Amino acid sequence: MLLYFSGIVLIKSNIMSKRPSELKLRMVIFLIIAIFVNISQVKPQHSDTSRVSLIMTGDALVHEAVYKDALINSGNYDFRRMLEPIDPLLKNYDLRFYNQESIIGGDDLGFSSYPAFNTPSQFADAMISKGFNLVSLANNHSLDKGEKGILNSIRYWDTKPVLYSGMNSSLASRNWNKIGVANGISYVLLAYTDLTNGLNRPKGKEYLLDIYSDSLVLADFEKYRSWVDVILVSVHFGDEYSHTPSSRQRDIVKLLINFGADIVIGHHPHVLQPVEWVENTLVMYSLGNFISGQIGENRRVGVMIGMEIVKIRNKQNDSCRIEKRVIETPLIYTSYNDKREDFCLYPFSQLTDSILPNFKIIEAKYKDIIKSDSLLNIIKYDYKQCTR
Repeated sequence: MLLYFSGIVLIKSNIMSKRPSELKLRMVIFLIIAIFVNISQVKPQHSDTSRVSLIMTGDALVHEAVYKDALINSGNYDFRRMLEPIDPLLKNYDLRFYNQESIIGGDDLGFSSYPAFNTPSQFADAMISKGFNLVSLANNHSLDKGEKGILNSIRYWDTKPVLYSGMNSSLASRNWNKIGVANGISYVLLAYTDLTNGLNRPKGKEYLLDIYSDSLVLADFEKYRSWVDVILVSVHFGDEYSHTPSSRQRDIVKLLINFGADIVIGHHPHVLQPVEWVENTLVMYSLGNFISGQIGENRRVGVMIGMEIVKIRNKQNDSCRIEKRVIETPLIYTSYNDKREDFCLYPFSQLTDSILPNFKIIEAKYKDIIKSDSLLNIIKYDYKQCTR
């Protein structure tokens, strides 16, 4: 438009020296040239870009001490207070993932703690109120309340604005209920457990819980791969309280990468393990506990991994570049007093020495375990055929 208006100014500056007919002709010529030049300067758009942000954390293992601390009166619990300090970490994300380790097995079954958990549904209500909308239900406590607990859990989650994975009410429901779309980017959440504490699924109802097997995973990848931009896999595996991934974990991760996983979210050890890029896949071997009543510094420190996913679509050949980068790795800490009361989940950025003595030294130690400094703002990408 600049050239267009400069043409008008040029004509006006000479208006007194030209005859009306000549002025009209020159004006028309200038307008045609200006419009042609401006149109030629507009570059055709051959691509469009979509972005989604995702934050992931570990195990919600709600021991008796945790739910007793949230008790208001008979049958009523409020867990929001103890979760409130992490609100600033969550607010800027589109997708928020966690592992619901202790089953929401139905309030009518009564609440219980280790070794067979059943957690008040009001805990899950609180998590949803914080914006969590991706939930893994496959872990070694999924069968703690048997088939009834699993069906109660599914009935609960089916009424909520979340995408969950790992439990299924039927074989038919297992198919095509794990896909989501956010900001134009499609994704699937697959969840498996490698452990069941020796508990078995009812015969003929193996669909109730997704227990890891190479064949099951391969079938799922083949089913979903061409339908989504991003494949997220949640895996419950590894050795409890070990900061080092086991050979079994590494073998499973290698297979998941070969199948095409974009993001692998590990949990079960209840302590932090390394987070790393393996080729173009972000692998979190264990994100530790999100919140629990466990004792010991290493079981009270967790992490939240925030990342951005970008899809750049080439309109000319309908191919897509999928970019992934980690943008933050804040550590979190479950605080409680000597009586295991006053539970509160803090980001390390809000800690003081009165809450956790020497917290800066402790933070540095666990950042070294997850190798956080090597993760930030490295862009990994793949080219894929754009999804249907």
